[in-house]
Amino acid sequence: MTEEEKIENQTEEQKPPLPDDAAELKKLVEQERAKSEEYLDNWRRAAADFSNYKKRAEKDGAEMSKYLNAVLIQRLLPILDDLDRAGQTIPENLRGLTWIDGVMLIARKTNMILEAEGLKPIDALNKPFDPNLHEAVIHEETDKHEDDTVIAELQKGYKLNDRVLRPTMVKVAKKKN
Repeated sequence: MTEEEKIENQTEEQKPPLPDDAAELKKLVEQERAKSEEYLDNWRRAAADFSNYKKRAEKDGAEMSKYLNAVLIQRLLPILDDLDRAGQTIPENLRGLTWIDGVMLIARKTNMILEAEGLKPIDALNKPFDPNLHEAVIHEETDKHEDDTVIAELQKGYKLNDRVLRPTMVKVAKKKN
């Protein structure tokens, strides 16, 4: 016997014998139909799971890209602070010089680039103190302001896409007793 004949004989021996009457055939067809329905349901579930996974991965990727530059931007904040302070302390007799204007232009461009990335300053002055946005460094007793109102901004705070990157350091009013 050749090798091919042996393989044919083995596969024929492994096949279950076909039933002779129609009732048994219908029963077999129903069993196979039930199996195929189960396989189809499993396939549909797997396809839906994969589709959900892809959507979740895209959403996570978009969320991650929003905050990817957060560390770099946070490291640039002291430079923004220094440029702001430099702009506020320029003597009047130097304000018209072109190199001063150039430095201030660099500061404005830097701010614009960071704003385009989603960086926004936190508005704190004369607002109610919010521990989620502000860091109270000084409490000052006063009658001029409402209790727990921010009366001075000591260091500007920033948000990156609605997430606090650095809280604003503030002086908070406290009612005199």
